[in-house]
Amino acid sequence: MAEPKRVVLRGGKVRYRVVVDAGLDENGRRVQLTITRDTKTAVKEERDRILHQRSAGTFIAPSKLTLGEWLETWLEYKRRDVEETTIRTYRLALVHVVDKLGHVRLQELTEDHIQEFVDEVILSGRRRGGEPGTRLAVSTVEGILTRLREALGRAVVRKLIPSSPAQYVRVALADKKTDKRERTKVKPWTVAEVQTFVRGMEDDRLFAPLLLSLMGLRPAEVCGQRWIDVDLDVGILEIANTRTMIGNNKVLEKDTKTASGERALPLPQGPWEALRRFRAQQAAERAAAGEGYEDSGFIVVDELGRPLNTRQLREYAYRLMRDLRLRQVRLYDARHSVLKALALSGVPDVILAAWAGHTNASFTKRKYVSIEAEDMRDAAIALDVFHGAPKELT
Repeated sequence: MAEPKRVVLRGGKVRYRVVVDAGLDENGRRVQLTITRDTKTAVKEERDRILHQRSAGTFIAPSKLTLGEWLETWLEYKRRDVEETTIRTYRLALVHVVDKLGHVRLQELTEDHIQEFVDEVILSGRRRGGEPGTRLAVSTVEGILTRLREALGRAVVRKLIPSSPAQYVRVALADKKTDKRERTKVKPWTVAEVQTFVRGMEDDRLFAPLLLSLMGLRPAEVCGQRWIDVDLDVGILEIANTRTMIGNNKVLEKDTKTASGERALPLPQGPWEALRRFRAQQAAERAAAGEGYEDSGFIVVDELGRPLNTRQLREYAYRLMRDLRLRQVRLYDARHSVLKALALSGVPDVILAAWAGHTNASFTKRKYVSIEAEDMRDAAIALDVFHGAPKELT
């Protein structure tokens, strides 16, 4: 083992220095550290500490890597596991982190840095034209924290930092209460609103595709549906393909989001009959257009056979809602209405999750089944009976 060398600086001050082999970095390159101290004893103590930690597998080599640089590396790593659309979502979630903390060295990042960032971004986080705007939703900030924790957790695994400074950072209870009090949450349609929409669009050309949204399919699943995936003889709809949007302008066709998303559903009578009529209508449109017809094989197409994307389908549905004077809700929110209706009708949890394309039934109910006061009317009637109320009141 090399002994510390005596070094005389230009001003005449004496210091001691030694080079220590600290193992390999994350790219497999040899790491050598130079230790310089005022005394030989101090140099030996630091050298022994590094060698002990290296032997125990706990040594963290000094690095100038910034948080922003690491997040970019982590996003590239995540490309192995997730879809391109998910990477874009992750990148958007972390844009505030990069703006505020990207310059901080990863090894100098503290819990205080992250907690102060969370508190600040809730108050002034949303950017409009580069300027601070309205408060970010607590759910949005918690999503940012989730991604940041995952990225920092990976940095721990790669031995870039000893522990994650984001592990115990939380949104303040006061901010959660303010968010709950001030943020208007759009409620999914009621049963009556769903039925008004269905009745009002019965004669519309896209009646059948919009009914698929009211079966609980995601918009990307509706737009990705192909005629080869529908058996109109037995009434089975297979979901194996999606057409989603990146940045609301680029169409990405791919398989389902998860393995559980690939599923086969029995068609209710209404959508079954509507799809039969729509297929016959498309055959007539194909004959009328002749060579000008694009035979894409998709169900959701215009009169010339050109596939519609999720943005076009959404805007089309919004126009119908306005015409019918209905509350404007996202087609994705119709999924909430459907799954809630199925749950309240007594559909078993395992079937509910399979219908939604999930593996976890508790997740399905927690995310999609929110109970309103009117949903508990039967419980109030039961209490009337319990209280001995007159029959005419119950």
